[in-house]
Amino acid sequence: MADQEKLVDDAIAELLANHDPKTESFEEFRGHQFDAGLAWVYFERTAGGLGVEPKLQRKVDSALRAAGAPPMHPAMFFMHLAGPTIATHGTPEQQTTFMRPMFTGEERWCQLFSEPGAGSDFAGLAARAVRDGDEWTVNGQKVWNTMAHIADWGMLVTRSDPSVPKHSGMTYFALDMKSEGVEVRPLRQITGEAEFNEVYLTDARVPDANRIGDVGGGWRVSLTTLMNERNAIGGGGGGGPKRGSGPISAAVDAWNKIEPENRRDSQKEQLMKLWSRAEVLRLTNARAAEARKGGNPGPEGSIGKLASADLNKEILELAVTLAGPAGLVGFDYSFRRPEDLSVSGLENGVGHGFLRVRANSIEGGTSEIMRNIVGEQVLGLPGEPRVDKKVPWIEVPRS
Repeated sequence: MADQEKLVDDAIAELLANHDPKTESFEEFRGHQFDAGLAWVYFERTAGGLGVEPKLQRKVDSALRAAGAPPMHPAMFFMHLAGPTIATHGTPEQQTTFMRPMFTGEERWCQLFSEPGAGSDFAGLAARAVRDGDEWTVNGQKVWNTMAHIADWGMLVTRSDPSVPKHSGMTYFALDMKSEGVEVRPLRQITGEAEFNEVYLTDARVPDANRIGDVGGGWRVSLTTLMNERNAIGGGGGGGPKRGSGPISAAVDAWNKIEPENRRDSQKEQLMKLWSRAEVLRLTNARAAEARKGGNPGPEGSIGKLASADLNKEILELAVTLAGPAGLVGFDYSFRRPEDLSVSGLENGVGHGFLRVRANSIEGGTSEIMRNIVGEQVLGLPGEPRVDKKVPWIEVPRS
């Protein structure tokens, strides 16, 4: 371990000696960080790492933050999903092609998993991929694709063999979102924004060189993406939020703006309970992040994702109540397609946040699915009956 720490310390020192994050552009400095093996230290060199213990990433993040390195752009969120997936299942050539521009933000990603007829039942997806020599032809529809309108690449899962059970006939690809046959349409939300989209694939051609993992191995590859997604949404994927930050800070601010004579003890008690739950969740996520092995979380990430979805809604409900009429106005409800991603929506006030966090219990897997995962994979409870698990996908009745 001492040798690994020295390797990381030396890499940090050399990076900062030759490159100043305060004078270089965001993309330029992050490119040098990747080349130094300090993007994801627990991955191999081709994937921007040094092959050391995951917990040493915190040392890197702290040192670079202290040196003035700016935080990651929110629209780069899907780096947390695509990066570990390609590092785990991709070839060295794919890692070399995709990982660096992903980390610098020069190429942005989106996720193409859910379908209108297969949302929570992800393994029931129907988007068809047919092999044609060194390429695949893909037809189908995906939905709830966050920030797909600005994405350069998409994490695409398809049905490559309908004659086998649903979990066995899936294949995973990196899809060029600018290629012919890919159409992105906006889905307007209650906030007026269209950060969500639906994507139509019509005879879209995908090179076999962009296949991630084995043919028919898409379910296994997808699990890596999904586990990292839930961990990132739950709050365990970054360097660790500060105490009292996030949605709970909005509720505290709203409380502090109330004149002392108008404050109610019942609301104060509710705020204290929510603050305590937020702090417990923050510490739980921090502990889960420290315990990760090999850079890929287990099903425990579903706990943080489930808890944060419910808690965020409760916190923002209280924040709007405390803000009074001011919580109902103050931001633009008109149709727009954002260029950056927000999970809480608080940058536009508590009213916007209150509406935006409604999606927290859906995105990244519904809360109902999270409860199933926690029950079966964390607590070891019996699974729900699945009568179609061994039936060929093509023989399963559909509406």
